[in-house]
Amino acid sequence: MKRTSVATAAGAAAAAAGAIVASSYASPLTTAITAGAVCVLAAIGWPAILRVPARKSLSAAIGLSALLAVVLTATVPGPAFLAWFPAAVALGVGAVFMIQLLRGTGQSHRLESTLGASAGVIAVGMGSGWAAADRLAANAADSGMMLVTGVSILVAIAVSLLPLPDRLVAPAALALATLAGPLGALLLTDVPALAAAVVGLACGAVIAGTRRLLVGREAPLDPIAAVAAGITPVLAIGSVVYFLDKLLLS
Repeated sequence: MKRTSVATAAGAAAAAAGAIVASSYASPLTTAITAGAVCVLAAIGWPAILRVPARKSLSAAIGLSALLAVVLTATVPGPAFLAWFPAAVALGVGAVFMIQLLRGTGQSHRLESTLGASAGVIAVGMGSGWAAADRLAANAADSGMMLVTGVSILVAIAVSLLPLPDRLVAPAALALATLAGPLGALLLTDVPALAAAVVGLACGAVIAGTRRLLVGREAPLDPIAAVAAGITPVLAIGSVVYFLDKLLLS
């Protein structure tokens, strides 16, 4: 893939992570609104990544299911803030199948559209985890863990931009993101070092895996597709962070 596409994806990922973390210092509602906006942007570009037909309808199915997940996450009483996430995903996947049925038999790329768009429903919908994480008691007092998460993501993104083979970049991204967590916690917050390291490792793994997929892709990405490719892993990290925060900080 062209370096410009990778740079666009990395810039979009960094901007999305920064916006979500910054919004967490305002209020949980602001975090939910920001996460929802990023979900919509990812939904618009996801079908372009797949290069499949019926892009508008598939984008609508992905985006609406993700928005439903964010709204439910931001409004349902705790402590199970993601309790309705599976239902939102099920509705989104059902909408994807319905779109393919309406297209009729014999249409091109039906299998790719169904599987790819269903994966997009799950990945983009996981962005609701950011809204859930910000509602946890550990993040309600301050957004220290959200900040540590953002630092780890940014470090992993920066390492992923190095023009080196993946066998070198991937371990470096994992190691530095894991180290960035405790270091950021020590300098900027009172988050426990172990929890910060685990979250940093998870962030590094997601970003490094995404980098491998993008670099190994032969076909170039349109700008909107590159943006979606960058921000979707950031959204997916949201639910991972929620469960790790709940496990390690509760």
